[in-house]
Amino acid sequence: MSDSLAAIVRAILFIVLALAMCGVIFEFAGYSAPQMFQSIVDGAFLRRNALEHALRWALPLFITATGIVISFRAGYFNIGAQGQFYVGAICAAFVAEWLRGYPAAMVIPLCFAAGMTGGALWALWPGLLRLRSGADEVITTLMGNFLAGLLLVYVTAGPLKDPSGSGQQASSRPLEAAYRISASSGVSPTIIGIAALVGIAMWWLVNRTAFGVLSGLSGRNPTMVRWQGASTWKIGLASFLVSGALAGLAGTIELMGPNGRLAGGFLPAHGFTAVLIALVAGLSITGAAIVAFFFGGLASAALYLPVMAGLPSAAIDIINAAIALFITARSRFIDRVTKAWRRPWTTS
Repeated sequence: MSDSLAAIVRAILFIVLALAMCGVIFEFAGYSAPQMFQSIVDGAFLRRNALEHALRWALPLFITATGIVISFRAGYFNIGAQGQFYVGAICAAFVAEWLRGYPAAMVIPLCFAAGMTGGALWALWPGLLRLRSGADEVITTLMGNFLAGLLLVYVTAGPLKDPSGSGQQASSRPLEAAYRISASSGVSPTIIGIAALVGIAMWWLVNRTAFGVLSGLSGRNPTMVRWQGASTWKIGLASFLVSGALAGLAGTIELMGPNGRLAGGFLPAHGFTAVLIALVAGLSITGAAIVAFFFGGLASAALYLPVMAGLPSAAIDIINAAIALFITARSRFIDRVTKAWRRPWTTS
């Protein structure tokens, strides 16, 4: 069994354990665990249009998660995907507003370029702080998330504010219909094609290029990379830029696809869920595609939990948190089990 397949199997095991724990918790809280599981399965995969709803959430999550895989493999813990997602969407929205009325064939590519550039630049400054001064990138990227959230509030209530809005939620003017790449469903051949292209490109980058080999080695043994004559500084900076660009791309897709406008605080858990997907997938691009579809199904199931099981839709957040708890604890647990398993054989 390959390492990536083994990692996925272990991740599935811990997801099952997390779901079982949540079932026990909800049962003691007065809800029906069997109905909860049935609602999740129905809402995620069995109901009419369930596949489309799961893909609506899974596609942008996969794109962001692949960038996080690149960063984590290189040994840099970019937790700022949420902020990079927001800044990418903001930059794309400014371009779409400034070029309103121009041909879509010109505006759409420029919006994507602006979104990816914005996300990359928002990842650049914590990357430089980490590489130049040794600042903890976990802290700086988390700070970047808060700053980007405030920037989103500012632009939707200021420069990009929709003058005809109701005032209940700050938002920008809707994009022109010609600039949209999907309807509100969030699934279209364009978005599927972009996600497939990103997946293929990142898989090739990780598995078939010197950068992929060296970045993976850099995350485990930077000294060995320097012995090979490579620059850990360049590898680290490139991983930050790629990660930020892909998060910005996902933000642009959300803007020009299902949302159609900027809104204050939209998809506040997107970046953190993408981090969880990358960890559950064992930093594998192929695994990220599978896991992203699973989490897309969970997001789709949130619509059915209140109706079918009487649970609030926030129960999905509890399930995600439980999965995160098990996944982050799994490495130490596996190490202990492995040592306990090997001890009788090594002492005999």
